Amino acid sequence: MNEEGRPTILLLGPGGQVGWELRRTLSTLGSLRTAGREGADHSLDLTRPGALAGLIRSRSPDLVVNAAAYTAVDQAESEPELARRINAEAVGELGRAALEAGCPVVHYSTDYVFSGEGERPWREEDATGPVSVYGHSKQEGERKLADSGADHLILRLAWVYGGRGKNFLLTMRRLMGERSGLSVVSDQFGSPTWSRHIAEATAQVLAQCRTGQGFAFGERQGIYHLTAGGQASWHEFACAIADRLGTKCEVSAITTADYPTPARRPAWSVLDNEKLQRTFSVALPHWRIGLDLCMEELEACDGAER
Repeated sequence: MNEEGRPTILLLGPGGQVGWELRRTLSTLGSLRTAGREGADHSLDLTRPGALAGLIRSRSPDLVVNAAAYTAVDQAESEPELARRINAEAVGELGRAALEAGCPVVHYSTDYVFSGEGERPWREEDATGPVSVYGHSKQEGERKLADSGADHLILRLAWVYGGRGKNFLLTMRRLMGERSGLSVVSDQFGSPTWSRHIAEATAQVLAQCRTGQGFAFGERQGIYHLTAGGQASWHEFACAIADRLGTKCEVSAITTADYPTPARRPAWSVLDNEKLQRTFSVALPHWRIGLDLCMEELEACDGAER
């Protein structure tokens, strides 16, 4: 607790898509402190062993929310040690430091921990089987945090987009304004999820875990899936963006084989959100609703700049 009697929340990675939105939603729950490479109260180098432990000892937070990660999926194939250092080893260090400090941890993971095979939405208890270096590093991070003994929530995300950073929506908006045609993969499926909805849902969950001294997860700790409702292929997602833009850019469907990448992507990334709904009564809206709201905001910003 700080001097005002509000719990101190330490947010790691405030400059990313989800971290940026968390700066707003978490500030309603406590006194927010941030650590990261940009837009942060404290600089943090996750490649340096011991950095997280030292930060937690010096700041004594009541809760740590980790939105920092190595997310360059293709680049990870040529930088496996760096991806593992940030997504796995640093997360294990975070868990051990949090246990020592007696503060719980919220950590974000990914659909890439699954193989992508199957036809029904992935449940939390399903066996993982990552097919990329990035997926393996995130899977190991999950395990290391759970093994640390820290009170924790692991929230698996998928197909995250937002109004800042690098993501599919912003790439499509730019390319559709530059080209007459685009080819987009149609045989990979997931649930496009607005980063703001992720941050808002996180705050809703944490509000239910408030205690007199801070936060505690207790029997509710563990892994949860947090994605928008519905499902789409990348091609369907791109077509929805094009429709909203009213562009004349033609969006053609191709297969994964037509668009080879260094890292394999899971073909089926639809996650089952029932556990989150059952435990916390939290559910995100359909992905099309999130897309409309996000694009409405982007259009308003475009208009303000003109």
